[in-house]
Amino acid sequence: MKTPWLEHYKTLGINVPDLNDPPLGAFLEQHASERPDNAALWYVARAISYGELHQHVNRFANALSAAGIGKGDVVGIHLPNIPQYIIALGAISKLGAIGSGVSPLLAPPELAYQINDAQMKAVLTLNDFSAAFAAMTTVPDCLEAVIIASAKDLLAPDNFDLLHIEGVTTHRYLDFVGGQSNQFEHVKIDPHDTYMIQYTGGTTGKPKGAMLSHRNIMHNTAQTSSMTEFEIGKEVMLSAFPLFHVAGLSIGICALRYGAMMILVPNPRDTDFICTQMEKFPVNIMAAVPALIDMLVANPKFATLDFSKLRAALTGAAPMTRSSYDAFSAIVGEKKLTDIFGMTETGPCYTTNPPERYKLGSVGIPLPNVTVRIRDVDTGLQDMPYGEPGEITCTGPQVMKGYLNLPKETDNALREIEGERYMFSGDVGYMDEEGYIFLCDRAKDMLIVGGYKVFSVEVEDKLSAFDEIAACAIIGTKDEDRPGNDIVNLFVELSPAHKNTDQDALRDKIIAFCREKMAAYKVPKKIHFIDAIPLTPVGKIDKKALRVSA
Repeated sequence: MKTPWLEHYKTLGINVPDLNDPPLGAFLEQHASERPDNAALWYVARAISYGELHQHVNRFANALSAAGIGKGDVVGIHLPNIPQYIIALGAISKLGAIGSGVSPLLAPPELAYQINDAQMKAVLTLNDFSAAFAAMTTVPDCLEAVIIASAKDLLAPDNFDLLHIEGVTTHRYLDFVGGQSNQFEHVKIDPHDTYMIQYTGGTTGKPKGAMLSHRNIMHNTAQTSSMTEFEIGKEVMLSAFPLFHVAGLSIGICALRYGAMMILVPNPRDTDFICTQMEKFPVNIMAAVPALIDMLVANPKFATLDFSKLRAALTGAAPMTRSSYDAFSAIVGEKKLTDIFGMTETGPCYTTNPPERYKLGSVGIPLPNVTVRIRDVDTGLQDMPYGEPGEITCTGPQVMKGYLNLPKETDNALREIEGERYMFSGDVGYMDEEGYIFLCDRAKDMLIVGGYKVFSVEVEDKLSAFDEIAACAIIGTKDEDRPGNDIVNLFVELSPAHKNTDQDALRDKIIAFCREKMAAYKVPKKIHFIDAIPLTPVGKIDKKALRVSA
């Protein structure tokens, strides 16, 4: 059973994009030439034109080149949604280098792991985040330079103190690019060259680097934008997704591809700021996770904004409830909200819920040039009939090249079906006869907290360091106060030598350890001490039983 998607595209008037995918740097060159005075970015209180943005990109590319960064070298981007993130994406594209989004939420050990795993030669970070580098127990040998930016660099530059990092050269961003030429010739690249390494959780408990090519990312923006016609040089877009997350990355690149003005949102929880920006610039396209949509609806100012120009409101990362859908639509208008669904490994989107034919509870139909098949969970060898659940798989030009230095994991995720390479998502769902896909369960043992994925195996693996813990398991329970979010529950079986330990003291010790070793959203909120972790007949942890008792 394959996706019956062509009939939907005819009905909805959707064009299937071709595979002519120039890199991001080529689009920036084109916009700088054809519309240099058009605003590319709006940042807090100032516009950055395409002409100016292109000059910033070229200066940063020249500075990186002078620092020994060239084609195939990896540059980490450890920033919130500020202009330097966009500048770095353009410079990396023009250099033929490889970028890697680095979450500012990572604890120092997690930061060191990602730098080392991707073999980053340089990292662009924020002065407010730079202390995390000094807190790393061991600085990876591959790291040669850390460029430290300020959120004020392009507003009112401040002269902050540079942090010393043993064995690494540190630069202030403005000093690093100062004196560099604003001209740079784009290095020749192949569309299949890796453009970004984006990290995702893995079954081994360690994050995996999904290698995304220029074609994966650039064509995926064409696929998603085909669902709503873009007018080049005329759009205003606002995304509250962080740029270090693959969804935010995709939306940001989409804006640049079509010469839109992108309103940057450094703090997505500041709904007053978002409303003020949207009051000044009525948007055509907006994007936010369901939790933020609920926060915006709760802000009285949001209902006073002009949504007459809004064509599409994109959401994802968590399910949209009926009450949230209705409340949001009542303010912005009907048939404007659309879900986008996918995963880091698929560039990220492979389905969308068309606003004109939105099915609540579904993640929509496959995007143009995507084929989705529902395969049996046990073997992955058989297609499932309509309405029958199985593992969701997809193929298309947006599917990653593979996992960095993980051939076995790559072979398990990317499997051949009738001569085509399919991504086996780990998500269980079914397809109806119209081609709409419905999730039955999330990827195995995965939780969603504030729009971020929490992989239970990763947390469990770290907790194995405790002598007091014989076995443990992470499960999620619904957060009734935040629909679409999970509460992280930790179940602990004490080791025989520590059966009489003070549970309150151990609970505090576990929480302190987790806060030091992992991002805040991964830290367990509830800790349950039980006599024994239940096991299935084949010896696996019975998380279904734990969910019943949680």
